Amino acid sequence: MELSFAPMEGITYAIYRKLHREHFPGAERYYAPFIAPDSAGNFKSGNLRDVLPENNAGVPLTPQLLVNAPEPFLAVAEELADLGYGEVNLNLGCPSGTVVSKRKGAGMLGDPDALDACLEAIFTRCPLRVSVKTRLGLHSAAEFPGLVDIYKKYPLSRLIVHVRDRDGMYKSAPDMEAFAAALDCPFPVEYNGNLFRPDDLAALRKRYPTLNAAMLGRGAVTNPALFREMQGGAPLGLEELRDFHDALVEAYLASGLAPNFTVSRMKELWYYQLCLFPGSKREGKEILKARALPDYRAAVSQLFNNVPLDAGARFDK
Repeated sequence: MELSFAPMEGITYAIYRKLHREHFPGAERYYAPFIAPDSAGNFKSGNLRDVLPENNAGVPLTPQLLVNAPEPFLAVAEELADLGYGEVNLNLGCPSGTVVSKRKGAGMLGDPDALDACLEAIFTRCPLRVSVKTRLGLHSAAEFPGLVDIYKKYPLSRLIVHVRDRDGMYKSAPDMEAFAAALDCPFPVEYNGNLFRPDDLAALRKRYPTLNAAMLGRGAVTNPALFREMQGGAPLGLEELRDFHDALVEAYLASGLAPNFTVSRMKELWYYQLCLFPGSKREGKEILKARALPDYRAAVSQLFNNVPLDAGARFDK
């Protein structure tokens, strides 16, 4: 089964992706955290640096766009085509309140007619292949069959389905019944949601034998070796996790990121990874309260030296 790495805002930027690929190969492709252009197609320079080919050498990357109209999507797609990309992903899944209130991300799902018109304009004029990442609906999974009928009208390169509606955020149970509505699409379909351990993927494959692609997000950020484990490889080891951590810190510093911002960036990662160290309440608290880099390094050393790793732990926030 093909496995891809979901875009995780605050974490899976170019430095992370490159080092993850080096330390824990196995992902078929990576999706960049979304670019959110303004109505004229302008976007932050940091988003451009993140997807520049020279910053992603050896990483199979697909940029992702967050828009509520075709024009900014098409403007950025032209720039990405000039950079050599062959595909771009449309984000119809982000559940953030600030995103949805602007009728972007999952907010676009609440107006199927407008969504249909937007897709028609995009597929008529876009110079790149277009994949879509969607939720099951805005308020209910009952909306999904109607959304699938819209998607089927267009030559999507791939439909990635996060198996919750927007209102479910990341807390509701994955709606496996609703997901089945996508399986007869005339393009590849990819499953996304609550894949934290190899047995989760095994259960998914048993339920949907014809499914051949899945996206890992929170599970892969928690356990960077999850792609390897799901392909029958060895479980995550303490020393390789420590090596990966140290390489990230040094790479952020070498990029010019200030020490205090490097600490903040690493804390984003520990939000997920602390569950790998059951019984680390004290050590975890020290990591999360550290501000200066020496204090952070000391706290992390205490964790790695004193708390056993449980590679099979499941992220549950």
